[in-house]
Amino acid sequence: MDVQATLRAIARDAERGEMLFPTHVEIALRVQRALDDPGCSTERLAKLISVEPILSARLVSIANSVAYNPSGQVLSDVRNAVSRLGFKTLRVLATALVVQQMQGMSRSPEHRALAGRLWEHTSYVAALARVIAQRVTRQDPEAAFFAGIVHEIGGFYLIARASNFPGLLDGELEPWCGDGEAQVGRCVLRMLDVPAHVLDAQETLWDGYLALPPRTLGDTLLLADELSPIESPLAELGGMSRKGMAAELELLIDDEMLSHILADSAEEVDSLTAALKA
Repeated sequence: MDVQATLRAIARDAERGEMLFPTHVEIALRVQRALDDPGCSTERLAKLISVEPILSARLVSIANSVAYNPSGQVLSDVRNAVSRLGFKTLRVLATALVVQQMQGMSRSPEHRALAGRLWEHTSYVAALARVIAQRVTRQDPEAAFFAGIVHEIGGFYLIARASNFPGLLDGELEPWCGDGEAQVGRCVLRMLDVPAHVLDAQETLWDGYLALPPRTLGDTLLLADELSPIESPLAELGGMSRKGMAAELELLIDDEMLSHILADSAEEVDSLTAALKA
């Protein structure tokens, strides 16, 4: 199989917008559109979200996570969860539902299992990116959270389309790492109207060059990806394993070692990751 030619064909399909989501994902897309309306209210969003049980449960779970509920005051309703999280975080969660539900687009059980592993990696990177933005790079933590959620969306699309190209995911996928991932990922991210600054961060991830000390949103995303204890299964197929990378990235950040920062934030990362995977 000519893997590079196949990846170009998949990218062309994505560029033409040939992506069919599971029906209930339309609610998440409607939430995203509602958030673009300056007159959108908390009540309107709560009513819209309440008809989608997966998004409702995810919203309340995130609102009660350590990251967003340090006081431990538990919420059980959608409206108060929307108020606690705010519209920026709600946009992240709506996008997270779209990304996660792409797991079900493949007709192959093996490919769905691969997408499940990719979502585990995605969840951890998103949670790490939020902490790193707060504690290390001083970037907008919600922008970092969003960037982490979408950073493997090209991979989800690849897995969803792989059934149409028998053998694509059966062997080594070296052409995917780098140009192949960027080619497909750009098309899918643009189709979903991902903001320009998140696209720029994604380009930093694809380039693979981490500035030291890390400062930008792109550095935040790349650092989270390299520190994640759960690897992308597509990176493994492409021969781009990052095992051992964390030990090589022991940095001094404002008189505090990166490992200490991550250790202090472990509960927050674990809580947020668990809520995303629930």
